[in-house]
Amino acid sequence: VQLVESGGGLVQPGESLRLSCATSGFTFGSYAMGWFRQAPNKEREFVAAISWTGYNTDYADSVKGRFTISRDNAKNTVYLQMNSLKPEDTAVYSCARSPYTTLTSRQNYDYWGQGTQVTVSS
Repeated sequence: VQLVESGGGLVQPGESLRLSCATSGFTFGSYAMGWFRQAPNKEREFVAAISWTGYNTDYADSVKGRFTISRDNAKNTVYLQMNSLKPEDTAVYSCARSPYTTLTSRQNYDYWGQGTQVTVSS
């Protein structure tokens, strides 16, 4: 199982970024997927999740209305569109695979990518 994130970078407050997570080594369309982030000196936190079909999504309150998770099962890729970015969104963002098809616990994930850095600063 491999999860490889891309799309991070340095942006100014209010700008947007789109993260991608390319996967391989498993049947992507059979698993729910999630995004997490970890800021310096803070614990990793849940950001968003999407069910295997893409019909159901879940968001942390801190990103609801600004971030959108989506997936393309034909490309084995999950995305995180991040709009109206704030300095407090600065973190390493990682994608993860859930062992389930549907959305369950926000902490129940079994494989992780290495992450991509997102820095929001003026």
